[in-house]
Amino acid sequence: MGVKRLVILLLLCSAASYVTAAHAQQESEGVRRLRNPIDRLLDAEPFKNGFWGVHIVDIESGRVLYTRNAAKSFVPASNAKLYTTAAALDLLGPDYRFETRLYIDGTVDEEGVLDGNVIVRGGADPTLGGHYLSDSGGWDEDIDALGIFRDWADSLRAAGIRRITGDLIGDDDVIDDVPLGVNWSWDDETWYYSAQLGGLAFHDNVIHLYVDGRTPGMPAKLTWEPLNTDYVQVINRTLTTEPGTALREGYRRQRGTNTIEVTTHVPAGANEIEEITIENPTGYTVYVLREALLEAGIAVAGDPVDVDALSIKPAYETPPYRRVAIHRSAPLPEVASLINKPSQNLYADLLMKMLGVALPQEDSDLDPGSAAMGIETAMGTFARADVDTSVIRLVDGSGLSRLNLVAPEMTTTLLSFMWTHPDTRVRDAFYDSLPVAGENGSLKHRMRQGFAAGNMRGKTGTLTFASSLSGYVRANDGRMLAFSIMSNHHTSGSNDIRRTQDAIVELLAGFE
Repeated sequence: MGVKRLVILLLLCSAASYVTAAHAQQESEGVRRLRNPIDRLLDAEPFKNGFWGVHIVDIESGRVLYTRNAAKSFVPASNAKLYTTAAALDLLGPDYRFETRLYIDGTVDEEGVLDGNVIVRGGADPTLGGHYLSDSGGWDEDIDALGIFRDWADSLRAAGIRRITGDLIGDDDVIDDVPLGVNWSWDDETWYYSAQLGGLAFHDNVIHLYVDGRTPGMPAKLTWEPLNTDYVQVINRTLTTEPGTALREGYRRQRGTNTIEVTTHVPAGANEIEEITIENPTGYTVYVLREALLEAGIAVAGDPVDVDALSIKPAYETPPYRRVAIHRSAPLPEVASLINKPSQNLYADLLMKMLGVALPQEDSDLDPGSAAMGIETAMGTFARADVDTSVIRLVDGSGLSRLNLVAPEMTTTLLSFMWTHPDTRVRDAFYDSLPVAGENGSLKHRMRQGFAAGNMRGKTGTLTFASSLSGYVRANDGRMLAFSIMSNHHTSGSNDIRRTQDAIVELLAGFE
């Protein structure tokens, strides 16, 4: 090589090094402008006794904009739903639907008498008779939860059936019979967010209990949906207080029963609604179905029966079994929205279990309908996303358990993978399933003004002493950022934690 060419090459290399160094300095200054205010927020006095884990990345470049304890394990709370819905959309695809089938197992005579049973074969569809809206994550008590049962009554009439001599059997064997998640708190069992799991689910596996204050000094009026069903027994120990006094709620479902004690004090002229869980979702489904069929004019001589009580299980592919109806849920993207926007635990946990049913892992000793099998199946998605599967720990699909452990860095890795997913339908379904800051779902009342409003999409997560917020936000210069902010063991109160999370997201939304 000639001297002249060597000099030119050295000059070019020097210029390139200068440009690279200048660019690195510029990036460092930009990151420092972001880091300093975030540090001040996280180091505030109220948070001295807890732990923060934060990871923020520019998705396109992969550049880390901020990190603190990002590789450490945290209890994610409902941020676990990001993992559940990402794996389900990736592995099952946007066209997946839950299916529930209605069968008869006898003959129908000329007078419309079915000499046999009606069987509801569950597909673990969490949305059957549900009251959540996929577009907003809102809860709507005006949804006709019994519409599906009326449709089944029409299907039975179309098959010539006017009277059923046998039983109404609920088949929940598509998944296991474990009704609660691993390490769920026993004292949460009354409340909707800890509804029991099962292969047959109906009405979000709760009743809607209404408490109406009437005359001061007297008990309130209690009613409930669906149909004031006597599947539950409600003990009224309420009190109507003077108008203008404070509401004092009191509800307890006696463990292992459907006996519900109500001790609420409600002002005269006021009303209160609460969602209370039921025991045995399968029994609940066929019990209310029986009530709905009777109301629709179809006589039922037999009883509601759980398939587990039968000595011989139905053989659906053999005579005399005949399918008379099939109900398909909305497509998976809508179900993902029903999970992520309102943070619906029941839906997430049933989806995780069905992931194992749909795609059981070969050479596994796990029950295909178990949460453990669903999580083992989901690990395939996490591995492709470059999440470190050797240290991630998940035991349910909802995040209600405190035995779930993930790291903020894992979460941004998963978010980046989903944002760049090769199937744009999967990417869009995942992104669209997340609540929008200041607009809907669990973020409706957060970040209602500023750069983040209408911009950030993310998943909240809340347990006592654990709070998370992870998702996407577009920076002021147009770049899409993935972030994960996790807090454990702070005792300052959830409002302080959320304000700090929101302030960090607002910094990101205004970042250039």
